[in-house]
Amino acid sequence: MIGEVATKSSRHRAEGTARVRDEKPWWDTFPWWGVFIAGVLAWMAFQIRTQDDYALAWERIIPGLSLTLVATIEAFAIALLLGLTAGMGQLSRNIVVRNVARTYVEFIRGIPMLPLIFTVALILVPETSDYVNQRLDAWFGVTYKLSFQMRATVTLALIYGAYMAEIFRGGIQSIPPGQSEAGRSLGLTRRQTMRSVVLPQAMRAIIPPLGNDFIAILKDTSLLSVLGVLEITQRGRQFSASTFKFREGYFVVSFIYLCLTLGLSLLLGVLERRMTRDRKGER
Repeated sequence: MIGEVATKSSRHRAEGTARVRDEKPWWDTFPWWGVFIAGVLAWMAFQIRTQDDYALAWERIIPGLSLTLVATIEAFAIALLLGLTAGMGQLSRNIVVRNVARTYVEFIRGIPMLPLIFTVALILVPETSDYVNQRLDAWFGVTYKLSFQMRATVTLALIYGAYMAEIFRGGIQSIPPGQSEAGRSLGLTRRQTMRSVVLPQAMRAIIPPLGNDFIAILKDTSLLSVLGVLEITQRGRQFSASTFKFREGYFVVSFIYLCLTLGLSLLLGVLERRMTRDRKGER
């Protein structure tokens, strides 16, 4: 009996030791990458603060920040609407709606972003705008001129709307069919079931990748510089070309984008933890 107790005691100590050894040391889980990025940002901020050339580059480039943020928010809002419409369209029972939505998604995803930007901004958007203005002028005697900045924003929204459509489709299909059946058994229509039962549950899977797309749109506003839109990258190009200070100009551009994307990534991480804490038993 005493031998059995001793054996169990030694086994428990061994299991406890194994559990302790399974825990990773602090230096293995410490976010060293954050220390490195913080060091780079601190160095860039010091250069902007103390060096005249960096300070001049900052003064020339930072006015483009407002346009970058406005274009990002507007493009994301339009893309969100397009993505939701196309995502639900792919799940429609109507064969025409389903194929139109699928055609839009596959067409956009099958073309590289840069030629697509030129095609949409310089061909499709102007021709569509002219057609709409002809009808408005004939019916109401008014016309609407779409600014070049808005053309670029609509272009970015059309591109990311296709990617968001896949996010919405995947999120909706991740919900078990029994949830839809339960809604229908309560007397809800298919549309009411989607709006009140399926979509609220799917948002947990949808929101994190949508946040990643928001960050991606913010970075891809730099591609609008090829259209002459005076956002951060275009202002950096103009400053570097006029002063031949390429190091200062593009370092400042990188510094601004890194601050924006890193801040948004941290906020997205906090949001994901709050949305998944109930899965970990937290309240």
